[in-house]
Amino acid sequence: MKTKVIGALALAGSMAFSAAAVANETISVVGSSSVTPLMEVFGETYSQAHSNVFVEVQGPGSSAGVRAATDGSADLGMSSRNLKDSEKSDDLKEIVVARDGIAVVVNNKNPITDLSKEDVTKIYKGEITNWNQVGGEDKPIVVVTRDTASGTRGAFEDIMSLKKKINDIKVSAISQRAQVTSGNGQLKTTVANNPFAIGYISLGTVDDSLKALSIDGHVPSVAAIKSGEYQVQRPFLVLYKASKINPETQAFLDWSLTTEAQKLVSAKGYIAVN
Repeated sequence: MKTKVIGALALAGSMAFSAAAVANETISVVGSSSVTPLMEVFGETYSQAHSNVFVEVQGPGSSAGVRAATDGSADLGMSSRNLKDSEKSDDLKEIVVARDGIAVVVNNKNPITDLSKEDVTKIYKGEITNWNQVGGEDKPIVVVTRDTASGTRGAFEDIMSLKKKINDIKVSAISQRAQVTSGNGQLKTTVANNPFAIGYISLGTVDDSLKALSIDGHVPSVAAIKSGEYQVQRPFLVLYKASKINPETQAFLDWSLTTEAQKLVSAKGYIAVN
């Protein structure tokens, strides 16, 4: 009799667990490492009010996000650059959940505080190689960039005219001598530990470990981006397939544009879209 009772309780527990598992909804989000911190805050906040929903976020890069949204391997993709023509389709939709500046950063010990856009372009092309060429110390410039899958890199190349054509194909004009890092965190660490390094990161991830430079006299800030004075900026996109999106994912997307969600955008140091 005891065995039957235990068996019945175990079966009931199993059924309850299965019912809970069915009730829970996981929204998978893949893409830009720059958008990831914001999306994680979105997910945590949304789940607090919708306990049956879990938002799973991974940040391998914008190109991976575009692919994941396109092939349906994730519910949502994240990109911190505009889509290329070759990536667009009628079924792939995009919404802008925030805007972000790209900050050009140097080590805190570097006396340089301002560079022109032209100087930054020449540094990344390898045409300016010493800090004394832009008013700094007589030290070689250590150029640090992101990997080619990075949306931050793609946007930075577009804004800074760091593309060139080879056999009618657009390729990066960034010097092959540049050190390549795989994310905002690794780039920050590299610049923070090298007094002669220069890099670029999401404005929302700038902290006291390094120094953000003004460009053409304009300090990177939310106010300067809103006014149009600081033009090194890009959108944070969330992508989805219109033919595949489910009601729970659509509800989360709709929420991301609400006043509640956009207050989180501002609180994280990004630019709200409403």
